[in-house]
Formats: sequence, structure tokens, C-alpha cells
Amino acid sequence: MGVEIAVEGLTKSFGRQVVWEDVSLTLPAGEISVLLGPSGTGKSVFLKTLVGLLRPDRGHIWINGHDLARCGEHKLYELRRLFGVLFQDGALFGSLNLYDNVAFPLREHTRKSEAEIRRIVMEKMELVGLIGAEAKLPGEISGGMRKRAGLARALVLDPEIILFDEPDSGLDPVRTAYLNQLIVDLNAEIEATFLIVTHDINTARTVPDDIGLLFRRELVMFGPREMLLSSEEPVVRQFLNARRHGPIGMSEEKDISELEAEAVLGHDPGVLPPIPPQLMPSGGRLRRTQRPPGEWLLTNGVVPPAGSFLDEQGRNWLEEYSRLVTAERVNGVV
Repeated sequence: MGVEIAVEGLTKSFGRQVVWEDVSLTLPAGEISVLLGPSGTGKSVFLKTLVGLLRPDRGHIWINGHDLARCGEHKLYELRRLFGVLFQDGALFGSLNLYDNVAFPLREHTRKSEAEIRRIVMEKMELVGLIGAEAKLPGEISGGMRKRAGLARALVLDPEIILFDEPDSGLDPVRTAYLNQLIVDLNAEIEATFLIVTHDINTARTVPDDIGLLFRRELVMFGPREMLLSSEEPVVRQFLNARRHGPIGMSEEKDISELEAEAVLGHDPGVLPPIPPQLMPSGGRLRRTQRPPGEWLLTNGVVPPAGSFLDEQGRNWLEEYSRLVTAERVNGVV
């Protein structure tokens, strides 16, 4: 079961350069959150600060009643064991095979026997679909397999929080789709708290329960997926719909003259695209923390764009979700 992370007024700078300031958000326990933002807005710095690799200038990171940003080394080490991290490139040791890469945290941080280590390693490798590849070196496998091996290693200590630093980086769209499904299935299986940093718009639109966007040294918005996908906020609308019209330019942000020229031309930002159904776990199961489609929109009186919640097969997930809930209740699952 995952734990909640409450971030309050977090500020980080390097010398005179402010990366972001006064960031406040709550990552709900057991939910999947995505953090977006143009390149250079400090998303990876935010992950490193969350896990205690970087100390913030100001602010608090509350986990299980402890402020990770202010605690001593002993407590920090203890809190770090709640985390598993999937780095951008997998960060595997090139001289070790996949089995030994995945086993490394167990050998480093526990006193488990080799028999017990083998049981855990094979269990995690099976979770990510790598059974049979244990003897391969990182240089002998594809980028997608390296990501999955890195994910297996992140899972071996049974973390309650998992951070994904651009898991889709370097992957083609098909492998990204498989990885997204794996992430959703893992969340359904282990119910840990997930935070994913990504640039992939399809991932952001279909995978998470919550979305946040960093821009101009601040957290522009953080909240339920439907809130951001229906937002008229210019930078949120521009980024989530991959459009040129808006505050973001080629070099991070447009200056005032560029925005004024854009306004004179009267470029139409276009209508909001339909909100897609959220990616379901394999087999049509429901995740414990999954929200009913349309719930936030209905509660806040927001009308979704036409065609929202229809999948590629033409099914309406406002109806499909209710059917699944009813079926699971009949079967005693929920």
C-alpha cells in the first residue's frame, strides 16, 4: 500500500538560478500522478528533492509524519527505503547481468539469504516480463528491456513510493504503450504511490489519476486528470494538446513581444480534444484508487468535449465503468 506525500512551499535554486519556488501539492496514497513541463523546468530536480538526494532551500516534504526536507541522516536513510526509482536510462551496471543488477539492492541493504534473494528477484522479473533474460548483460538487450530491468530493481525492496524519471525516454511509441500498460498493471498489483515525469502526451492523457505542470519556475496546476484535460489555462492547454499557440516557445517560454505578435495574428488555439478513457489494468480489473470517468467533470459542472470517454472500439466508458463496478460487486471483489 502506498503512502501520501505532502509537499508544502518547496523552493530550490542553484546559486542565483531559481529552478522552481513555492511548490505545493499532495501525491495521494496509491494513485498514479504525472509531472509535466517543458525541458529545463526542473522535473528531474523535483524527483531528486523528493527522495532526499537534493536539499530544498525552503519548504517541507511530509511522509508518514516526518519532514524529509529537514530530518537527520538516520531518519532520511530510513525514509529513502520507502522509495523505488526508475532512472531515465535504467542506470544498470554494465558489468553485471540482469539478475545481479536486480539483486543488488537486496544484497546491499538486507541480510537475506541467496535463496530468498533469488525468490524475490525472479518474482520481480516475472512481474516485468523478463523471465529467461536473467543472464543477459545490459549491452545485449533493447532499451525497453533495460527499462523493465531497471523497474524490477526498483521493486525488489517492496517500496511504497515509486518515482519514474522519463520512463519513455528513448522508446518508440509501441514500446511506450507496452510500458504504460505495465505501469498501470503494477499499480493495480502493488498499490504503491507512483509519480511519473514524462514528456509523452499520450502517457499524460491516458495513464494518471492526477497531473501536474511545471512552468516559469512554478507549479501551474496540479489535480485530477480530467481537471487538466478540460482546462482553459493557456499553458496547460498548449502543453497537453501539443500546440504552438500559447506561452511556451522554442526556448522554454515566449517573451512579451512574441505573445503580443501572436495575439495580433489572432491564432485560434482550437477546440479541446475529447478526453480519452483512462488506461485500464489488463483483464479489465479496476484499480483500488481509480476514479469513475466523468466524476470530476460532473462534480464541478464542466461539460466534456464531444466524443470524450469513447475508446478505439467505440465503447463509452461512462457506461463500461459502471458495468465493471457492478460485475466486481457481484463477484465480491469490491
